[in-house]
Amino acid sequence: MLKTILVVEDDDTMRELLRLHLTTAGYAVRVAANGIEAGHAVLGLTPDLIITDVRMPHMSGFELVEALKEDPAMRNIPVIFLTIEGDSYDRGASLGALEYLAKPIRVEVLLQKVAKHLPPGGA
Repeated sequence: MLKTILVVEDDDTMRELLRLHLTTAGYAVRVAANGIEAGHAVLGLTPDLIITDVRMPHMSGFELVEALKEDPAMRNIPVIFLTIEGDSYDRGASLGALEYLAKPIRVEVLLQKVAKHLPPGGA
């Protein structure tokens, strides 16, 4: 069974590129355009990993992860934050972030960091 990644990114192009690269690498990918959509997406599916932008309208990536951590079923889902320089690494670390990926994202770095925490396929 494929491992599932939830990608939360407000930029349409970035969201689609992430979906494409992760799908090609052998992951099942769900996407959400913001934290509110992501909250709805996890109701029907508990992802194996979440990749979320930090700065988004309506709800930041930090706020999304804080809300998800309130649910015992979601508490241990690994998180990778997408960030631009100046975002708070300390706040992400306090939420249990495994990694930060700085934008612009290099595909090989993305796939390497994801594979480090979530081997593709049934592994």
